[in-house]
Amino acid sequence: MTFWAKSLRVFNCLWENGTQSVRRIAHQTGFSKSSVHRLTQAMERRGRHPESWVWETEEGRRWLTRLVGATLYTFGLKRGVGLDTLSEFFARLRLETQVGCSPSALRGVMEALVDTIVETAQGWEQDGVAGGEVREIIGAVDETFLEQMILVFQDVSTGYMVQEEVADDRTYATWKALVDERLQALGTRVLSLVSDRAKALIQLAEQGFQCLSMPDFFHFMHDIVKSYSLALGRRMRQAHQALLEAQEALARLQGWPDATQEAPAAQALVAMRQTEVTLWEEAHHTYRRHLETLSLTLPPFRMADAAPQTSAQVESHLQETVTAIEVFAQGHQLPIRHAAITKVRKQIPALAALVDFWWEGVRQDMAHADLSPLWRQWAEEVLLPLVSWEHHVAHTRCARRKAKIRQALETMQGALSQHALTPCLPPQARKEWHMWATQRVQVFQRTSSAVEGRNGYLSQMHHNPRGLPKQRYKVWTALHNFDCHAADGTTPASRFFRRTFPDLFETVLSNIDDLPRPRKRNQAIALTG
Repeated sequence: MTFWAKSLRVFNCLWENGTQSVRRIAHQTGFSKSSVHRLTQAMERRGRHPESWVWETEEGRRWLTRLVGATLYTFGLKRGVGLDTLSEFFARLRLETQVGCSPSALRGVMEALVDTIVETAQGWEQDGVAGGEVREIIGAVDETFLEQMILVFQDVSTGYMVQEEVADDRTYATWKALVDERLQALGTRVLSLVSDRAKALIQLAEQGFQCLSMPDFFHFMHDIVKSYSLALGRRMRQAHQALLEAQEALARLQGWPDATQEAPAAQALVAMRQTEVTLWEEAHHTYRRHLETLSLTLPPFRMADAAPQTSAQVESHLQETVTAIEVFAQGHQLPIRHAAITKVRKQIPALAALVDFWWEGVRQDMAHADLSPLWRQWAEEVLLPLVSWEHHVAHTRCARRKAKIRQALETMQGALSQHALTPCLPPQARKEWHMWATQRVQVFQRTSSAVEGRNGYLSQMHHNPRGLPKQRYKVWTALHNFDCHAADGTTPASRFFRRTFPDLFETVLSNIDDLPRPRKRNQAIALTG
């Protein structure tokens, strides 16, 4: 029997029968007199505060275990708060007499949590694989440089971190060996791979997985933005500054009694500066419209009428928009970035290839379902555009793009309700159709921004503590996969394996057998002080 279990039995005996002799308590509890004496003395030391008796009860001890476990789990493991800070936090709650709150004591609990989380996540992943519902992977790969280099591989459609592994290099051979091992363990394959176009990652997709190698649309747009946005913004700031200076000069002249001759020239200068500001603001809006056009061109449907697009059409529209940006830059005498534009143009065919790849998957699903031409047309021209715009409205932050997508969504909602086939579907069938369309829309992944965000999180977590054991990386992966909840309550693991898993924290908490005992030395010092 543990120390806390014995202490609880002694406390219950005192609670039920009042103050008694050590001999009497020993007789009722079945403990030796020396053991009862030590337990009652420890209880007296812990009873320094008015609320101390709560922690002696069974309910109080369970809640205290939850408090310590939740604090270490949430702030220590998920947010990287140091143990010195957590120790101070528990001390301010006056818990140092109830549980071991020193950094070394908390470190022992933390390591127990780490081992349990890793073991639990590995077991659940094996259960998910055994269930046979593992998704095919739409992958995104990158590396991040912390104390050691970490190779990051994520299924972007579900958010599941397939791999976060420390490696000495980022060559094709290293990537291939590590990822093959994970794919074999998961029993799945890679359908497409989004990357920043590093040669090893292109080779990994085309040669290693024999799948579509996608450029990262995030980097594609960034190459354009960093080429012209700073220069355009600088011209706008200079124009606004010149207008402000001209207005201030005109205001000073208006206070002079003999300024009638200089005032017209000053007013003309203000008008000229205002014209320049207007021109640069219009140029800025034009530039932003070009960027919006690039973003809204790549989906598999045209924004204007939701008609399905082909890769050739998308490639042509992207090339036209890039050309328009070049012409715009030349017309406004912005610095010409030939190398950046050449790099952008080289990526356009591979970007556009995603559209035909996506439509191929859609039509394979329809062929397996043996749908009639009318139902195929309904799905391709009404249902899929509707669900696609729903997805983009929820994930678009830019107000102008969101307004355009919402307008297209409202149009498709009207088209769906008015279509002759829609009333033929019972509610359950309509729900299943919508689930299928949602899954297909999520397959259309054009960026690895989720991996970039993960790299940022890892960098911040690595920055917070002073030194990290390798095991901690595995914990962060497990926490992301099994305890990162979306708005609908799902986790990356539940989406990837298409099944539910128990709550990770509750599972880990149930494995905490006992909390460390408070330190007698500190208590003695506190009592004498």
